[in-house]
Amino acid sequence: MTVRTRIAPSPTGFLHLGTARTALYSWAYARHHGGQFVLRIEDTDVARSTQESVEQILASMHWLGLDYDEGPVYQMQRLDRYREVVEQMLAAGTAYRCYCTPAELEEMKEAQRARGEKALYDGRWRPMPGKVLPPVPEGVQPVIRFCNPPDGDVTWDDLVKGSITINNREIDDLIIVRTDGVPTYNFAVVVDDWDMGITHVFRGDEHINNTPWQINIFRALGAPLPQFGHVPVILGEDGQKLSKRRGAVSVTAYEEAGYLPEAMLNYLARLGWSHGDDELFTREQMVSWFDGSHLSKSPAQWDAAKLAWVNAQYVKAKPDAELAPLVAAQLAKRGITADDRLDAICALFKDRCETTVALADWAAAFYADVQASDADRAQHLTDAVRPAIATLADKLATAAWDKASIAAAIKDVLAAHGLKMPALAMPVRVLVMGKAQTPSLDAVLALFSREEILKRLQEA
Repeated sequence: MTVRTRIAPSPTGFLHLGTARTALYSWAYARHHGGQFVLRIEDTDVARSTQESVEQILASMHWLGLDYDEGPVYQMQRLDRYREVVEQMLAAGTAYRCYCTPAELEEMKEAQRARGEKALYDGRWRPMPGKVLPPVPEGVQPVIRFCNPPDGDVTWDDLVKGSITINNREIDDLIIVRTDGVPTYNFAVVVDDWDMGITHVFRGDEHINNTPWQINIFRALGAPLPQFGHVPVILGEDGQKLSKRRGAVSVTAYEEAGYLPEAMLNYLARLGWSHGDDELFTREQMVSWFDGSHLSKSPAQWDAAKLAWVNAQYVKAKPDAELAPLVAAQLAKRGITADDRLDAICALFKDRCETTVALADWAAAFYADVQASDADRAQHLTDAVRPAIATLADKLATAAWDKASIAAAIKDVLAAHGLKMPALAMPVRVLVMGKAQTPSLDAVLALFSREEILKRLQEA
């Protein structure tokens, strides 16, 4: 059997972190087993689906590096196939037309609630031997319902939760086609997974209640069942479910905020899965390890500080030549064009940065004027140190322009004025970088032109 997994986001908003994590698990499982990964766009919610959301989903998948072997497949382009299957079900007696109006359905449910019963469709239009159906009302467009088995249990061995059993009396005859002819989620997803040969379905555990209906439809169609794995939700830092409607941030927003895709994948993977005590691992290592086991049954807690730490480790480890283009893109958003110094700037400052945005904040000082805070200027640019700064400017005007020569010039100034390094270095940093704390001063100054350093020191 060839393992085939899929991710099937709905384009009613951005690809959020929970769906991205499910996509990662589905992708990794397929890659681990040498299988195939499919992208399907479930766009049957016509009123809320947008092309902008589709484009954002595709961009997010591309940024994360979750390459797919098939797709994107769009459900709205498969309407003829759904109609074909529905007609077969109507002919086989596994589906039927229901002419209940919305008002009748509400009256039915109110009566059930008044009796203390669960509100379920009562099957009044379901054909049964010897049963006389109501006359078809004029002007009412029917929905099509699935003939759910009235008795027995639905049991499956969940890849994450273990054995799950739900009695058929807990669910009713599901609407599988709306009055406008568009299929509902639980029907379309079964036909899609059947046609696409999906063998393993990873999805959020909010879908557990849908699974009995889907299993029953698979069986009614004589289609092979995929294995299901329902992963727990991700909780926000407020302890509530992270979702599009509550606190979730789009995947592309993290790209814009300077996070690296390999760091995001690493962090998402650990939100509900583990491999021993490994905190940091490559994409290749995850594929090698991800066999579907070690998935947590408990909700994961989103931790922005932990993500920032993970990203910082990847920023530090990333080769400067690969980091520089990402920082250049962040600088370009500020109207700054970088030059060939950027590799060296990244090398000098990346250990201090959690994101490429933070790295661009440092790099910007090399390409644009800086302005220190009034507090830093008042604290460090004192009358006592100005003569030493003037002496440093004189020495730098004639020194060879390299790190060693600049260090020697600084050392001479310290000796001539009887100062310790912080007394001179901090005010010079404030003038040059706009901040009192930077990496080694000689290394910072060497990355500027002589003319720019002399210009900035003149401000003292």
